[in-house]
Amino acid sequence: MPDDTFIAINGEALHAKSKVYIGRALTRKGTGDLDEYQLWASLALELLGKAALARKHPSLVVDPTHWQSIFVAAGINVTTDVKTITAKTLFERLAHLVPRFDKTIQKFCQDIAERRNAELHSADLPFRTMRLEVWEARYWHACDTILRQMGSSLEHWLGAADAQAPRQLLDEAAKALEAAVKLRVEAAKEWFAALKKSERDRLTAEAELREPQHQTALFKGGYDEIWTESCPSCGCRAFMTGQQTGEVISEEREAEAIWEVVDRDFVGEEFRCPTCDLTLVGGDEIDAAGLSRFHDDRQEREMEYEPDYGND
Repeated sequence: MPDDTFIAINGEALHAKSKVYIGRALTRKGTGDLDEYQLWASLALELLGKAALARKHPSLVVDPTHWQSIFVAAGINVTTDVKTITAKTLFERLAHLVPRFDKTIQKFCQDIAERRNAELHSADLPFRTMRLEVWEARYWHACDTILRQMGSSLEHWLGAADAQAPRQLLDEAAKALEAAVKLRVEAAKEWFAALKKSERDRLTAEAELREPQHQTALFKGGYDEIWTESCPSCGCRAFMTGQQTGEVISEEREAEAIWEVVDRDFVGEEFRCPTCDLTLVGGDEIDAAGLSRFHDDRQEREMEYEPDYGND
């Protein structure tokens, strides 16, 4: 990583600016201007996300189609007109950097960015139609998720006094979600228990025949892998899907082998049980149901070789 990173893509500078913007947001909330509260909050969120990426490497926040910006990210300052990635690309990249930044959070962040763009670049007033209770708790949750990955917290980002209200709101939202998920799990459990034993046995046997590779129709989004889980409601074979977060090539292979063994890691994003129809979307719901989001497997695949050059 270059030692002297241009300020536009410097992680610390982006983080500092995000703190200024969230301060402005809370000031506007204090005066009752909820439109500007959401506007400044949306800008602070984008800067915070870029700060998280830039701390890993400044190349993660520059426009890959603008070669001058790529040079700047490498420490070669050929321009002061640095182009950075769009909000959509930002939140897609955060999903790969931050394990708990799942598709639910990603979609919320993208939505608030789109409302901000409409607010600034059209005659629409999207912030005016958004009630505080619809977006605020989810906003603080998104920020908290990014900050934890950065080794920080809401309290540090906002200042201890200012953080009290959003932290309380975040805790209340987490408790409400946990309660709702537990009721959902219990309802599915009661439905299954009310069936005749012969019917439960039949459904359990059918569930055991289902294989992950045949369950793509269960899930709406695009994911890297599907794996089996035991349903917390009915106990039948169910399925979780999610994104790959890493892989390690095992040393357990012979010198002349054409196959390699790969240990892969995944983080769950969505759970579905075809038997009792229990559905859990997002890491918070999966955690609240008592399931582990983390999955690993071992895969054999044909080794890839670099082509030889200059030998023809």
